[in-house]
Amino acid sequence: MDDYPPIADHGLVGDLQTAALIAADGTVDWWCTPRFDSPSVFASLLDSDRGGHCRLAADAGDGVTVRQLYLADTAVLVTRYMAPDGVGEVVDFMEPDPSTIPSALHRLVRVARVVRGSLPFELICRPRFDYGRAAHSLDRLDDGSVVFHGPDTDLHLQATAPAHLHPDGSDVTARFTLHAGELAAIVLTSESGHAATRSGRPGGPAPDAEAIVAAFDACRTFWLTWLRSCRYRGRWHEMVVRSAITLKLLTYAPTGAPIAAATMGLPEQIGGERNWDYRYTWIRDASLSVRALIDLGFTDEANAFRRWLRERLDAGASAPGEPLQIMYRVDGEPRLVEEVLDHLEGYHRSAPVRAGNAAADQIQLDIYGEAAYALAQSADIGGVRGWKVFAGLLDWLADHWDRPDEGIWETRGGRHDFTYSRLMTWVAFDRGVQLATAHSRPADIGRWLAVRDTVFHQIVDRGWSEKRSAFVQHYDTDVLDASLLLMPRVGFLAPTDPDWLTTLDAMDEELVSDSLVYRYDPAASPDGLLGSEGTFNLCSFLYVQALAKSGRIDQARYAFDKMLTYANHVGLFAEEIGPSGEQLGNFPQAFTHLALIDAAIALDEELDRAEVAAR
Repeated sequence: MDDYPPIADHGLVGDLQTAALIAADGTVDWWCTPRFDSPSVFASLLDSDRGGHCRLAADAGDGVTVRQLYLADTAVLVTRYMAPDGVGEVVDFMEPDPSTIPSALHRLVRVARVVRGSLPFELICRPRFDYGRAAHSLDRLDDGSVVFHGPDTDLHLQATAPAHLHPDGSDVTARFTLHAGELAAIVLTSESGHAATRSGRPGGPAPDAEAIVAAFDACRTFWLTWLRSCRYRGRWHEMVVRSAITLKLLTYAPTGAPIAAATMGLPEQIGGERNWDYRYTWIRDASLSVRALIDLGFTDEANAFRRWLRERLDAGASAPGEPLQIMYRVDGEPRLVEEVLDHLEGYHRSAPVRAGNAAADQIQLDIYGEAAYALAQSADIGGVRGWKVFAGLLDWLADHWDRPDEGIWETRGGRHDFTYSRLMTWVAFDRGVQLATAHSRPADIGRWLAVRDTVFHQIVDRGWSEKRSAFVQHYDTDVLDASLLLMPRVGFLAPTDPDWLTTLDAMDEELVSDSLVYRYDPAASPDGLLGSEGTFNLCSFLYVQALAKSGRIDQARYAFDKMLTYANHVGLFAEEIGPSGEQLGNFPQAFTHLALIDAAIALDEELDRAEVAAR
């Protein structure tokens, strides 16, 4: 295997509680279990030597051509090997578990098969538990399978003939040849330490071909059935559906909480220090996803998150002492202590590698607006008691909104009066007034209206730069910020308002590079961190949406079509795009795929409107 494959050189499989990354060379180089935010069993993506991996691939020498793809409309990943002597593939999938009860057992199925000629295959399984910090032991069972015993997790490795597992110290290898029509299954089953096993072992009975085919059919059927709810019929069906599946894969089914990305520690700049843990649920990201989920027809997922959000409001005080904090673990736990894993060298030696996220303690006042934005998508906000909690939140915010904070991008350069935070404060009171009025709920509407209007005037007076003819990042700067691309979407300004159009023009000049958009200029607005970063994919798709709604449809479509060329070979996006078009940051990023969906829907609407007008 390559020491470090490109970040984009991966597909994602998952069971709605955990997920694994599989490189195009057949290597599972990232898998945390039993939850997205659990310690890893495979993490060679962050340290090729210490992290651990599981590689299953055709061993056909230099003459083999490799292609990776998803089966259409599913999360089944296929890696194909085409060589002079044969054509084969490895099919990877996890069986989705939509249950609301967390499971201690998680199964990754890897099926090698040959469709023409014959091919040799090689398996190398080298788990490294607890981010590579913990030693493990190995037991070989009577049926030929093996169990890797870690500190809190066991990993059961089973294989069907003709694959025979051979212990190699504390690791396992296998070499076998398949002929046309033959298959061999490799099954990895993880079990956390507190659950009873099935029939005395994590993997249950030894798998056979019939059981593996049945599991494959069940997985494929799950995804095809789930997609029947999708209402999207626009021009970019394949990319929108892939993004929807990716969002589903990154959502923890027992609670309905989506994570920001499947990974931690992947750098925003190779060799840099901007390496964060994204395996948690951000109030902001998840709240903004509700509208897109409803528009696509996935109301169950939207409502599940809204329930999770109401539970966070009910729970009250968070780690920083505010009613909400910016992120939580998928089960709602607020403590996300950040530690540096200094035994891992990092992706391409990009250190430090961080687990946990200290930004959870930051004050980011925008989250109250995003929470209100999500709750306002439906009349159901939790009944009478739910309304009382929500109204109490706005009453609290009326006393506490006018404070500096760390801002949407979680910079570590101190607090400022960020314009985006004020924008979302305006949203909180605007949506609160709408909900109270529409549903005849008791509220101090007079006060909420007064605060809403005060915030509006403050943004217009202090967030506006006469020098730039644009709204700016915070009140003490002339620097621009791409988060303000949301201004028209949330209704603060009309998309054709002259002040918005000049702001969009200014962003074109300062933040946009060949249709790719930077969040802000860290050289002009120091953020407390060394180094630089790439363009931010979320912002690039927000830019498309803003262009489309502002009447710049041709420019929007051109930017959108170019953005789609930066997707990887299976349609996935990381957080950022680097200077040579490479994907950077954690992967795949849910917020990017959410913004892609929103941009596609907005662009479809404007193109349809333009076509009708032209008739």
